[in-house]
Amino acid sequence: MVSINVGRPREIGSIRGRSVRSGIHKHQVEGAVRAGRLNLEGDEQADLSVHGGVSKAVYAYPSEHYPYWKNRFPKMNLEWGSFGENLTTEGLLEESVHVGDRLLAGSAEFEVTQPRLPCYKLGIKFGTQRMLKWFLESGRTGFYMGVVKEGTVRAGDVVSVRRYDRPSLTIAEVVDSHRKSE
Repeated sequence: MVSINVGRPREIGSIRGRSVRSGIHKHQVEGAVRAGRLNLEGDEQADLSVHGGVSKAVYAYPSEHYPYWKNRFPKMNLEWGSFGENLTTEGLLEESVHVGDRLLAGSAEFEVTQPRLPCYKLGIKFGTQRMLKWFLESGRTGFYMGVVKEGTVRAGDVVSVRRYDRPSLTIAEVVDSHRKSE
């Protein structure tokens, strides 16, 4: 676990003359953070109809993707949490993480549920709505998880993956299927 990131909803801009609130702006936190059924302590989502909830309580994003985006957006200061992720991870790429995998970190246990399919708020944050297309095309989406066992996590925790003997798609395969259906 590279970084734990949380944030509260705030106004991030406007679209079509309408003010937009989002919890996409996250900041790194030190020490242990409680993972509850609906989110990490200190974290909230602005629109629960599309973010958060039991199956999207926590968003994980691989640290390995940051160099790609820093190259694409050289003038942006991309710190851990810049994609709205709660957990910045290492070694958990979309090609190797399966829907249904259980991730154990600290005293918490998470279940991978789905990839992140970006919304216009990511475009606002990055200053262009083309970011949604680039994000999906790159396959660098990260993934949502539910909290199976509440507990605490912290940066530096080792994450172990428990995979069950049932067939399931990788996050990359789900994203690829979504791209082909559009």
